[in-house]
Amino acid sequence: MRALLNLTTTAAGVFLAGSVAAQPAPVSYKLTGDVGAAMYGTQNVIRGKNNDTTVLPYLFADYGRFFARVDTFGFKALPIGNGYLELVGRVSQDGWRANIAPLGGLTDRRTPIPLGIGTFQQTRYGGFMVNAFVDAGSSRGNLLEATYVAEIKLGGLSLYPQLGVERRSAKYTNYLYGVTPAESLASGYAAYNAGASTTPVLGLAADYSLTDNWIFNLQLRRKWLDSAVTNSPLVVRKTQDTGYIGLSYRFK
Repeated sequence: MRALLNLTTTAAGVFLAGSVAAQPAPVSYKLTGDVGAAMYGTQNVIRGKNNDTTVLPYLFADYGRFFARVDTFGFKALPIGNGYLELVGRVSQDGWRANIAPLGGLTDRRTPIPLGIGTFQQTRYGGFMVNAFVDAGSSRGNLLEATYVAEIKLGGLSLYPQLGVERRSAKYTNYLYGVTPAESLASGYAAYNAGASTTPVLGLAADYSLTDNWIFNLQLRRKWLDSAVTNSPLVVRKTQDTGYIGLSYRFK
């Protein structure tokens, strides 16, 4: 309930900050946006784990009230302000397996399944995205995030600077980075109980039109990890970089 209250309060503030005259775009059951494939990279912060690289579909598109925004999918439920109140889910890459020698004695951390509500407010000042998730997986913790995205057009090149903050509850953070007393005895790592974490995020996405319909997509993001994460004996980095490079077809 606290997560939902925080989301409602933030969304209301975004609406008041935006253009009062603006309204959500009318719903049309026609596919619009970018559909293709991309190579995704995630810098692993867990001791001994290699960085993750994978090729997966790339989707930044709408079909009626259904939408996909790279790793976030959902349904636009109700008009609110300059957007919609949305039912959202996130494809997370935060889980990890204790299948290497440096992590012997630890148990696997299952990938979270974040589900919740959110809103994307498109204003004349840029886009504001707010989401409140509950992990339907093992941690049962909360994940809150707020992101601002601007747009800069330079001919066929569009740049999207991003500034955001991510808040993970103690349950969410501790499940991924904590060490239980039993794991401490089995692994030799000191027991660690992680608290809630707040993480600033800075990113830049870019689209370049190769033709009228074929688009080159790129994104780079960096997170500055909270001490609740970096103080864990399992974590070896203070920042985490993610990104993708892809090719998509733009439906109009």
